[in-house]
Amino acid sequence: MNTENTHIIDSFDAKKRLDVWLAIQTDVSRSKIQKYIKKVGVKKNGELVSVPHNFLDEGDEVEIPKSFEIKEEDLLVKPNLEETATMKIKKEKKGKKVDFKIIFENKDVIVVNKDAGVLVHPTDSSNEETMMDAAVAYDPKIAMVGDKPEQRAGIVHRLDRMTSGVMIIARNQEAFLDLKNKFARRFVRKKYHALLNGSLDKDHEVLRFKIARSKDLGRMVARPEQQPGKEAITEFNVLERYANATEVDIDMHTGRTHQIRAHFHALGNPVVGDELYIIRKQKTIKLDRLWLHAYHLELSLPGENKASVFTAPVPRKLTKLTESLHKV
Repeated sequence: MNTENTHIIDSFDAKKRLDVWLAIQTDVSRSKIQKYIKKVGVKKNGELVSVPHNFLDEGDEVEIPKSFEIKEEDLLVKPNLEETATMKIKKEKKGKKVDFKIIFENKDVIVVNKDAGVLVHPTDSSNEETMMDAAVAYDPKIAMVGDKPEQRAGIVHRLDRMTSGVMIIARNQEAFLDLKNKFARRFVRKKYHALLNGSLDKDHEVLRFKIARSKDLGRMVARPEQQPGKEAITEFNVLERYANATEVDIDMHTGRTHQIRAHFHALGNPVVGDELYIIRKQKTIKLDRLWLHAYHLELSLPGENKASVFTAPVPRKLTKLTESLHKV
């Protein structure tokens, strides 16, 4: 594929979609550009991109083709982008294989029940198999889905490693953008069960502490509403009270990183099993995972107008612990 010139993306064009940016630069119709990108690919930072909705970052180098006419020779020499993307993701992984437990699937999404201890996507410090790896192994087309497919193919939301429960994964770019928009606009209902250390003062409350990243603690912190931070809203109802713990049902109205853990830590009642959000000298119940489970996910699927509800039962390991506690 011959190219005319290379452009470096500046701050003004950052966050634009590749197809939109090319249409502005060339006056070629977006539909024609989209077809070209899918069939031939456009080079960004030296690698072929075949997803029209790929987002640009400041500093990216994009090669603009001389022509957007699709030629046979381009198709013959074009690599199998799906296979290439899949191979980049399928690096040798350590540790046990992920149990990919499917709750529901159609042509657009896969809904799964994630086990505690499993990462949702790869990190710089880990080389273990993740939910993303398992999804790509199940459906290789997912390897090309997302804003940054090599890092988070198909992933539109996350659960902490030590949290279990319902997750939804996009199988194509259109579904990814649809779901991403719904999560961003809070058109998704997420509910959790949690066991907290200590006793809560109220049976029902809406927590509105702002969430910010701590500069020195290596975690998030919850702050009063008047202080800097991102809006975070957590609503809870007490389900059961025990001698030294409280079981709650949680409705997440926002989805900040570690929101539940940071909010209840701020109340003085950290989640049982949490080794990051701890209160010194507080008597805690020991558990090798978080007693936190995402049991309910409610949203309208791509192409549908009515809401669908997906649920996952609380793992037996967690209910076994609560059964051993003394109720009050």
